Amino acid sequence: MIKKWWILCCFIGCISLAYAQQPPSREDLQRQQQQLLKELADLNKDLSSIKQNKKAALNEYSVVRRKIAARESLINNINKDIRLLTETIYQNQIQIYRLKKELDTLKLQYAQSLVFAYKNRGSYDYLNFLFSAQSFNDALKRMTYLKSYRQYRETQAQTIAKTQNLLISTLDQLNSNRAQKGEVLTSQSSQLKVLEEDKKEKDLVVKQLKAQEKDIATLIKQRERDRQRLRSAIDAAIKRALAEADKQARIAKKTNEEIRRRNNASNGSKEMSTTKSNPTGSTTPNNNPDNKGSEPEKSGGSTTPETSDPKSTRAYSSFESTPGGLTESLNFEKNRGRLPWPLDGGRIYGPFGRHLIEGTKLVAENDGIFIKTYIGAPVKCVADGEITAVMELDQYQAVMVKHGKYFTTYNMLSTVFVKTGDPVKAGTLLGKVAADFEGEGQFEFQVVNEKNGFQNPEKWLKPR
Repeated sequence: MIKKWWILCCFIGCISLAYAQQPPSREDLQRQQQQLLKELADLNKDLSSIKQNKKAALNEYSVVRRKIAARESLINNINKDIRLLTETIYQNQIQIYRLKKELDTLKLQYAQSLVFAYKNRGSYDYLNFLFSAQSFNDALKRMTYLKSYRQYRETQAQTIAKTQNLLISTLDQLNSNRAQKGEVLTSQSSQLKVLEEDKKEKDLVVKQLKAQEKDIATLIKQRERDRQRLRSAIDAAIKRALAEADKQARIAKKTNEEIRRRNNASNGSKEMSTTKSNPTGSTTPNNNPDNKGSEPEKSGGSTTPETSDPKSTRAYSSFESTPGGLTESLNFEKNRGRLPWPLDGGRIYGPFGRHLIEGTKLVAENDGIFIKTYIGAPVKCVADGEITAVMELDQYQAVMVKHGKYFTTYNMLSTVFVKTGDPVKAGTLLGKVAADFEGEGQFEFQVVNEKNGFQNPEKWLKPR
């Protein structure tokens, strides 16, 4: 019995996995293709404007790299579309073969029934078939049989007509799919040619970078100094916030211990009063289910809050010692991959992590993502929280927001509209974008946890 249940569970699991991994439809693929084509058109516009600025060679390199990545994504999407059309054509061919076989069988059966009806077309044969019945009931059955046989021939004719119509429709669909596949193959060939042109363009930009390597090295050093300065400021802000959270946790723990001590003293007094009023020495049972004075209560400074699932393996921190802090953390985690963007427009030019600049020995490292936009673009908060710090970084300002045990940082601002301690909501206006070293509008967005671990913001923001 257990073995049967195990087999059934495995079968259900396989079916669920198959449904979960269903490939996207052609409509989804075409919608993605339109989004990628729009992104490529926008990147080409940006590239045209950047080329006019001779100091923006590094930005030009970032745009070209982004173009190549978008083009490769588009080609990959087209390849999926081709595979989907090929599979559809194959299924249509199988369906056409099956319908033809079925149509041949139906026509053969219909011909046989017509031959039988022709041989027995005379009224004498009809009456002879009826009067040869053994009883009246047998005669009724024979009449019903003859009537059913006529209806069967009519149904056969209708089935043949429907099958022929379905066959014609499937053939039309097959021809349409073949034509669509031809168009997609042409598009694939065109995009592959443009990809080669993009790569040649990147090679030219790399040569330009080599010629300006010293200037770019100076720029990267300046950015690295800014990155380290911002890291230090973020680390200090997290330490201050953690110290405050620990202080609040200790106060909550002390308060809970005081309440527990008072409850225990009150329960002791009640027991003594009950003993005096009962001379036999028996005690009166406590029928109050809410009286939990004998059970130790969890303190506010515990690593696992009372609201958490005892079976959960989730790690808790002092930032979650209050219900509000825990709610903000859980909401932030729940919206991973669905957080709104801090800017209404713009595109990522500087991805998260460590990157080698092709053709040089230079390395750029980003703790967040750099988004190209226009100077003065409004910057919005991505989730509910509290302003932890407003930092001055030479020519830029940065705002740091606490979301439970997570923090988001909005860097490269020219103007800030909030102050430390302000509560904020998702969509709250924080400031405006400043100009970078090359005179372009650029903004940096970071996500970091309570252990000062920087995370890839693209994995937290919703897809555009």
